[in-house]
Amino acid sequence: MDIYRIKGGGALSGEVKISGAKNAALPIIVASLLADGETTLKNIPDLKDIRTMLEVIQCLGAEYDFNTEKNTLRIRISSIKNAELPYELVKTMRASYYVMGPLLARTGEADVSLPGGCAIGERPMDIHLSGFEALGAEISLEHGYVKARTSSLRGSEFKMRAVSVGATANLMMAAVLTKGKTVLENCAMEPDIVDLGNFLMKMGAKISGLGTERIEIEGVKKLDPVTYTIIPDRIEAGTYLIASAATRGSVTITGAMPEHVGACMSALSEMGFTIESGRDWVSIRPSKALKGTVIRTMPYPGFPTDLQAPIMALATIIPGINVVIETIFERRFTHVAELRRMGADITVEGSVVIIKGVKKLMSAPVMMSDLRAGAALVVAALAAQGETEIRRIYHCDRGYERLDEKLTLLGAAITRVKGGGL
Repeated sequence: MDIYRIKGGGALSGEVKISGAKNAALPIIVASLLADGETTLKNIPDLKDIRTMLEVIQCLGAEYDFNTEKNTLRIRISSIKNAELPYELVKTMRASYYVMGPLLARTGEADVSLPGGCAIGERPMDIHLSGFEALGAEISLEHGYVKARTSSLRGSEFKMRAVSVGATANLMMAAVLTKGKTVLENCAMEPDIVDLGNFLMKMGAKISGLGTERIEIEGVKKLDPVTYTIIPDRIEAGTYLIASAATRGSVTITGAMPEHVGACMSALSEMGFTIESGRDWVSIRPSKALKGTVIRTMPYPGFPTDLQAPIMALATIIPGINVVIETIFERRFTHVAELRRMGADITVEGSVVIIKGVKKLMSAPVMMSDLRAGAALVVAALAAQGETEIRRIYHCDRGYERLDEKLTLLGAAITRVKGGGL
């Protein structure tokens, strides 16, 4: 497997263009199943997760052409040929569950394999299933598959027990073709959900309340294929701002939506960095007066859990004490042990992490455990003294388009070595 070799210590500088949002593109690709004909999606990032989702919809009967040079995806639907999604596909990406909403709406059935080790009651998947039941579906678990059946979905009111981006998206997609009025409460307010809603409305759906905790949907009989452009990726934007901060660099991200990275910008400002922004750009510059702060992950518009690991890597070299509180996911600290290998002073107490800033990190061989933990190791390596070797970089391929190429344009000494590690 490929590895990264990163020689740290140099300040990043220049401009970097942000790619389309992975977390908006994935449900929108699935939502194309709701309309027969050809849908054209622009600003689709070329990522491993996108490729996996294309395999998913192809399994269900879709055809597609993906122009990676222009980041344009054309999806053709003539009919849904299959309502079953096997384990081989689901195990690689949990977001495969997004197909349940469109499948129920169009065919009245959906069979989706449970990923290995998944316990429904311990994950937000139970919110999806409870919502489908509220809409009139019958849910059962048979031979490792979640099976959903309905003769006809009906509009209903459903309050989610916890905010869930995935469940909000899935239930929206099920409700747009469901007869009657559906009211969803305690909804996710993330830009990715708003983008999905805007796409569905362009197709002909009737939705109100996007960006609020209460979304109302009036079912329609039919949706039409459209051409649509995906929003920029706020997590990628935040990651480059954090990487610039860690190297004490001066970077401008372009093609971005500053309002979507407000919490990240605020956290960096509290640390002492200088942040400026315009209509579609954000810039960051270092400051001599840096200090620790408290960061608590929260649903949007709070600080995103997907940037918790990268900003923790930055916090390791900020003078004083930083506190990071993770409120979204349990045990999302797999990056801590690897950062400690590089000299970080980190203490974990339940969901609270206390970071005492050190003068510098030192290079060490480290290994990615997941996508965002991988981004944290890249941030740390860019700031560390010496050359760091990072293994299992396929995790970053899931969510960062051409990461090494973009960092190289900013002056980073990063090399991708083919087949260089386990």
